[in-house]
Formats: sequence, C-alpha cells, structure tokens
Amino acid sequence: MNITIHSTFLPHDDPETSLAFYRDTLGFEVRNDVGYGGMRWITIGPAGQPGISIVLYPPAATPGLTDDERRTIAEMMAKGTYATILFATKDLDGAFARLQAAKVEIVEEPTEQPYGVRDCAVRDPAGNMIRIQQLR
Repeated sequence: MNITIHSTFLPHDDPETSLAFYRDTLGFEVRNDVGYGGMRWITIGPAGQPGISIVLYPPAATPGLTDDERRTIAEMMAKGTYATILFATKDLDGAFARLQAAKVEIVEEPTEQPYGVRDCAVRDPAGNMIRIQQLR
C-alpha cells in the first residue's frame, strides 16, 4: 500500500492572524481560502512542496460538537494543549532566530532532546504547539 500525507488540520480562532503567521512569518504559500457561514478554511503549505498542505480551520465548524465540547476546545486552544504539528529544517538556529525576531511565543529554545533530536518549540497565534526539528 502506498499512502502519503496530503493535508492536516490545525484550528484557528482568528483567520487573519493565523494567515499572517503562516504566510508572513513562516513563508508558507496560501493555496486556498474559503469562507462559508461567516467562517474561513485557509489551506497553506510550504513553498515547493505542493503535495503537503495544512488547513487552518474553525474548530466550531466540526459537525456534531456539543456546546460543552466547543468550550473545552476553546479552553485547550487558549492553554496551547489542543493541537501540535512538527516541522523540520536544515537550519534550526536560523529558523529560531527569525521566529524570535517576529516575537513569536517561544516555548523552548533549540535543545538537544534525550530522544535523539535537536528541536525548539513555539506557539502559533491560536495556541497550537509547533516543534521544529533540525534535519540531520
């Protein structure tokens, strides 16, 4: 079986702020921007990698959520415990310096982890955890 990852979803609570972060700070391409019912789904991805996308989505639009579940998701997003994504780069120190200069919320500076990778952690504007690993 030949399966690839095409896209993943990350929640947003402010489409313009999230778009600015991923487009302007990380340099991702905007591939689609769809509005429906006062909400927006924004598809972004790394330049030169058209087969990999992230969909920034409004979690409140998830079918079947109860009001309690919506509140829980909002609370977890505010604490930064709802969603995580892992990126990789050949220049971790350079990427970290650019994120620091952009005044991104830093969770962990570049560190040699006991599980064998060197990485750092930041949060996007919606509170999503972003870990960036140094490619070997």
